[in-house]
Amino acid sequence: MGPRKAQEKEGPMTKTIRVGCASGFWGDSFVSAPQLVRQGKIDYLVFDYLAEITMSILARARQRDPNAGYALDFVTVTMAGLAREIAEKKIKVIANAGGVNPAACAKALEDVLAKQGVVLKVAYVEGDDVIARLDHWRAAGLTEMFEGTPLPEKPISMNCYLGGFPVARALDEGADIVITGRGVDSAVTLGACIHEFGWSPKDYDRLAGGSLAGHIVECGAQACGGVFTDWDKVPGWENIGYAIAEIAADGSFIATKPEGTGGLVSVGTVGEQMLYEIADPQAYFLPDVTADFSGVSLEQVGENRVRVAGARGLPPTATYKCSITYEDGYRVTNMVTIAGIDAGAKARRTGEAVLARMEEICRQRNWGPYEETSIEVIGDEDSYGPHRRDLHAREAILKLAAKHARKEPLEMMIRELTSCGTSFAPGTAGYGGGRPKVSPVVRHFATLIAKSDVPVTVHVAGKAIPCAIDTDGGFKPEMIERPHVSEATVELSAETVPLIRLAFARSGDKGDNSNIGVLAREREYLPYIRAALSEEAVAKWFAHKFKGGKGKVQRYELPGSGALNFVLWNALGGGGIASLAFDPQGKAYAQMLLEFPIPVPASLAKRLAA
Repeated sequence: MGPRKAQEKEGPMTKTIRVGCASGFWGDSFVSAPQLVRQGKIDYLVFDYLAEITMSILARARQRDPNAGYALDFVTVTMAGLAREIAEKKIKVIANAGGVNPAACAKALEDVLAKQGVVLKVAYVEGDDVIARLDHWRAAGLTEMFEGTPLPEKPISMNCYLGGFPVARALDEGADIVITGRGVDSAVTLGACIHEFGWSPKDYDRLAGGSLAGHIVECGAQACGGVFTDWDKVPGWENIGYAIAEIAADGSFIATKPEGTGGLVSVGTVGEQMLYEIADPQAYFLPDVTADFSGVSLEQVGENRVRVAGARGLPPTATYKCSITYEDGYRVTNMVTIAGIDAGAKARRTGEAVLARMEEICRQRNWGPYEETSIEVIGDEDSYGPHRRDLHAREAILKLAAKHARKEPLEMMIRELTSCGTSFAPGTAGYGGGRPKVSPVVRHFATLIAKSDVPVTVHVAGKAIPCAIDTDGGFKPEMIERPHVSEATVELSAETVPLIRLAFARSGDKGDNSNIGVLAREREYLPYIRAALSEEAVAKWFAHKFKGGKGKVQRYELPGSGALNFVLWNALGGGGIASLAFDPQGKAYAQMLLEFPIPVPASLAKRLAA
């Protein structure tokens, strides 16, 4: 069965499909899917559930039960509650809810549909899970893609990031619902585009545009005002809209949301999301294309409607990125609330006392020292390092965290910190959120695997269909044409304004690296931002986040949207669940940078203060 005809719309984009995303992670709101189905007028409902830590959780679940290992609530709550309406409205569904067991997810969903008497054809994609061939990969000498270290001894999960063409093949075979395992987040949207518009593996610009559409909607409400710099200007949080991309055959699209919902779709909200969790914006590596977002334009074309165009594509690589998770000892994070005069100082001294006590206990019992410890006083601005203000906080939370190869030293730490309620500071109120538990440290390991060595299969109506993937690759770094940005001399004065007056910003993570995207509010502000935010200046601002106080920062230009992207390498203390920091994904890094003082002309400072 070939692609169905895309909807006819009026305006500059004559053929469009409307794709709404109801999940940015496993655990996102249950109100999103009903909102999009009932108010979104969508053709496709897509879900993005997976992150590295999610894969390890699902892999452990499958170890306990061979029928587990997928996002159970996708089947039992979301689809069970909406299947009939989805069928009536002829909405196609694409979800990476399959986790590490797409076949079990598809079977469970078929059982739910059968009980309700809803006739929808379910397909699933297999091939991303490659852990069964661990000995083969080890013999092949695979190493970590950045550090060159060998494969971990006992991985929990090992999954390649697949692209959109297997999804499109399932849709071509008549599937109404497509379940995948690990793929790039944008693939659930790109697969719909490939199916609808008949894009080929060589349509690089279109593939880049469809991937950008997927990137904009993949985080649920984030393109609709969620976590937006100007949060106070976003109405209706209680009924915030979830993102919809109205995509045209040329890969351009309009970002919007369902009518009658809260939230805000603006150049600022969409621009922030475009910059979210990317590194080099001219080499955004995906399985189907190497995308270049540097020339993308953002245009407000109506209320809560932003037109996005200008994505460009280069050939992909001949390899898949493969994500591996593995356990590496244990960790615990304690949170103790303290109030009263100088609460921050009390909390800090409490943490230091418990650590000193535990060092002696570990010595006496021959447990060996902790691999890593962390004291952060939340409420006393410890995370700001040298930019911290002395608040003399009267309410604070001591966050005391540690890692060790054994559980016993961590369990003992919980007990000894409990004793602080009668041993140390007045005003100690107790554990915040309850007594903690020791948990495994789960680390992420990324490697590259040849696409030609990873067969992909689409299962539809009992048939297993091999899915041909273009494995040639072809990307070469010299294909990138860096934009020429003139180092114009800017008029400055002794006056400064915080970056937030001049720009929007959002930060995120990729493993142990953080990125901060900065989008100028007005084009005229960009030269002042560029002059102040050099790589060296940003590295110095965040020096306390790098081990040893010195770190590597790279700055990239996006002249099409008037933006800069900064990548802070190894700035997250290991990243994800491996980090002991209270912000292990760098979500607040943009907020910290928005206070950076930017020198500007006196006239501009006066205008911004008005």
